[in-house]
Amino acid sequence: MNLRPDPTFHASPKLAMQAPVENYAFTVMLSPDGLQSDGIAVVDVKVGSDTYGQIVHQVIVPNKGDEFHHFGWNACSSSLSPLTGHAFLERRYLIVPGIRSSRIYVIDVKEPLKAKIHKTIEPEELFEKTGYSRPHTIHCGPEGIYVSCLGGGGADGTDGPPGIFIMDCETFEIIGQYEMDRGKQDKHYDFWWNLPQDYMVSSEWGLPPQFENGVVPEDLLSNKYGHSIHFWDLRARKNIQTMDFGENYQMALEIRPAHDPTKSYGFCGVVVDTTNLQGAIFTWWRDDDGVWQSKKTITIDPRPEKPENLPPLLQGFEAVPPLVTDIDLSLDDKYLYVACWGLGEMHQYDVSDPMNPVLAGKVELGGIARGAKHPNGENFAYGPQMVEISRDGKRIYWTNSLYSTWDDQFYPDDEGGQMVMADVGENGGLTLNKDFYVDFPKGLRSHQIRLEGGDCSTDSFCYPSA
Repeated sequence: MNLRPDPTFHASPKLAMQAPVENYAFTVMLSPDGLQSDGIAVVDVKVGSDTYGQIVHQVIVPNKGDEFHHFGWNACSSSLSPLTGHAFLERRYLIVPGIRSSRIYVIDVKEPLKAKIHKTIEPEELFEKTGYSRPHTIHCGPEGIYVSCLGGGGADGTDGPPGIFIMDCETFEIIGQYEMDRGKQDKHYDFWWNLPQDYMVSSEWGLPPQFENGVVPEDLLSNKYGHSIHFWDLRARKNIQTMDFGENYQMALEIRPAHDPTKSYGFCGVVVDTTNLQGAIFTWWRDDDGVWQSKKTITIDPRPEKPENLPPLLQGFEAVPPLVTDIDLSLDDKYLYVACWGLGEMHQYDVSDPMNPVLAGKVELGGIARGAKHPNGENFAYGPQMVEISRDGKRIYWTNSLYSTWDDQFYPDDEGGQMVMADVGENGGLTLNKDFYVDFPKGLRSHQIRLEGGDCSTDSFCYPSA
């Protein structure tokens, strides 16, 4: 317990943007075949450092077969909420779940170069206290740590719907299920909120049998993956509205609300439109009557390609779909970054007008039947995937693995884990930094990134920017 609030907690997005820049990034390392243990890599991102762009420390867990995926902080700027009793926590621990094992590790990163395992929560405790499995997204709330799960109970995770549970932010004990009334919600993926306005939004991927062994083509073409988002009364823990984008909009994934808590809108990325293979971004907002609305505001076209250049899964389509697998929003709510994992492209959209996004920048790296190299001449396996933005909005980091079995389906000839960074121009635009290229140890891939002191997909702000 600190005697004053953690200096990395910020009342508003504007104050967070003005804070000192990150010196370290924390990145997942996962073993796709389970032959190695997974871990967290500490990467030096301090410009001018002798070890810039290198892994300077690793935390390797003792178990195998966890498949690290997403992870998050124990505490963040949400601790400054006037409703919380936890303003004197510190941003010290990373909560790292294994999406396959349902095991959760708490890693102490107070001293990044001495980061170590603090606690391990075994899957049996998760099953017993929540009835959920396959933990995924972590968000630090004002009164606890919220964790979304992609599976329910039972061996295959289909015994009951998946959902969110809450952990104590000091002891890391699992408290229990979040939902009091889930309404139509029967799948899960991402979630985020606006704390002062007391709402939460959640999304859908699919149930474990639909993703653990790879995409199920029959389910995709018959539109059986998630295509709805859900709006919740955050404090009442009740689903108040379910919005269906349309069954052809398969896999509604990342939820990105505006960071300014006075705004009542946000974005959701859709992996693929099964009618035309396009990727899509929907803008959602609350109207004057308090009803949630949505509109498709970005479409990204597939690229024609010869069947012989494509993985078997795509040969019949003679095209490369964009596969929008991650999005992230800068803290000033100006730029939305869209990872097109299939095309091998990172897009930057000016969303100053959230109903009329404008493409402001794009880089090519990796990609199906493209394999665009990094400016340093090195290969980049797969395509741009998990994206993270520095608080000041000047640096965009990303990695390349989506999910081990999906990597192997869409990129059967690729292997490896990389992390790169692009610099943002003063008036927008993206340029890959030729000096920043992290190649992870052989046999390990990389997924989510967290930045020291917080980033653009971590912190929730409780006060408007002045």
